[in-house]
Amino acid sequence: MRLRLPVDEESAWATVRDHLVARFGDAIGAGRVDAMFREGRFVGVDGPVGAAEPYAAGRYLWFHRDFAAEEPVPFGIGIVYRDERIVVADKPHFLATTPRGRHITDTALARLRRDLGLPALQPAHRLDRLTAGLTLFVVRAGDRGAYQTLFRDRLVRKEYEAVAPYDPAVALPVTVRSRIEKERGVLAAREVPGEPNSESRIERVERRGGFGRYRLSPATGRTHQLRVHMNRLGLPILNDPVYPVVRAEDPDDYGSPLQLLAKVLEFTDPVTGEPHRFESRLALSRWPRSQ
Repeated sequence: MRLRLPVDEESAWATVRDHLVARFGDAIGAGRVDAMFREGRFVGVDGPVGAAEPYAAGRYLWFHRDFAAEEPVPFGIGIVYRDERIVVADKPHFLATTPRGRHITDTALARLRRDLGLPALQPAHRLDRLTAGLTLFVVRAGDRGAYQTLFRDRLVRKEYEAVAPYDPAVALPVTVRSRIEKERGVLAAREVPGEPNSESRIERVERRGGFGRYRLSPATGRTHQLRVHMNRLGLPILNDPVYPVVRAEDPDDYGSPLQLLAKVLEFTDPVTGEPHRFESRLALSRWPRSQ
């Protein structure tokens, strides 16, 4: 993290340590601040910063924050395709694509960087933490914009698979369009009046008792879009902890993953012009018995 030392209007901080204890002492304790100084964790443009150095407003400092312990997600990440430009990975349920919220150190990006020896690897798009399946990463930083543009300009054909209730009253296939908004800090996205900003094609592929297997083809990529649209139809995706009702944020139940899988990615490579079609090697859990 980077921080800029603010103006000390009351001359309260004689040293850099004085300010950092005042700033972070309540959160981590003065003893931890002192330990970070001893470990050389606070760094300026010229190197490590000592606790006794005079305070100077406007000075920039960098430090690595301590992360809370995370329970590793007990599922591996598969490699569907790899060349000198891209990596297509099969992300498991519960694994975040990139650091976010309380999921920082155990992410698909961190694992792939480490396991493949690709420290500059970056995602071209993001897949919800609870959704499994195909995720595209870019090997070279200079190529990232070209692949991100594919998703921005809707030049990637995406196909998902889901398990949800069967309702003979719901006429399928159907294309659902609506305006979806997602507020920061609020788990559930919501549909609101206004110009549609999301579109999904919903088809039923198979039925087993009270459940169906569905093919979902999003034309846009709003947060939670497919989950919102399935819920709108009265067909909430099996094991969804947010739709139709937000459940308490209990520890992840690895035995009951959200039954949503990013199954297909299809696009023309923006660098080589080569057509690509990738299909996930993962499969959704066995269908539950109809109640």
